Amino acid sequence: MPADEGGREAPDLERFQELVEEALEEFPEQFLKLIQNVAVIVEEVATPQDAATAGVRNPINLLGLYIGVPFTKWGREWSGHLPDVIKIYRLPILAISRNDAEIRNRVRNVVLHELGHRAGLDEERLRELGVF
Repeated sequence: MPADEGGREAPDLERFQELVEEALEEFPEQFLKLIQNVAVIVEEVATPQDAATAGVRNPINLLGLYIGVPFTKWGREWSGHLPDVIKIYRLPILAISRNDAEIRNRVRNVVLHELGHRAGLDEERLRELGVF
C-alpha cells in the first residue's frame, strides 16, 4: 500500500512503530502485567518459520505473532527467563487497510490480540471477544 485512498503515503517503519507504542499505552492499567517482560517488535513481514509457527501458509497473511509462555502456564520456575516476544507485521496490515484510521485500528486490534494470547486466550475465545 504505497498510498491510502486520500493519496497520503503509508506510514514508514518508524511511524508504524509509534502506532504500536500508542496501542500499548492505551492498554488498561489493571492489565499492565501483560506487557511487562515482553518485547514488542515490528517487522515488515513474517518469516516462513514464523508463519508456519502460526499455522499460516503465506507469511503476508500473518498480522502478528506471540512467542512465549502464556500467563496461564507460568509458575515459579518462569522468573528470570528472557522476555516473551510479540511481533507485529507492518506490510500485511498496510495491505488490508485503506486509510490511516484503518491502519491505527488494525494495529490496535493486532496488539490486543497478541496480548490476549499472552494472557492465555486461544483464537476461539479471542474471536468471541471480538479481538481478531
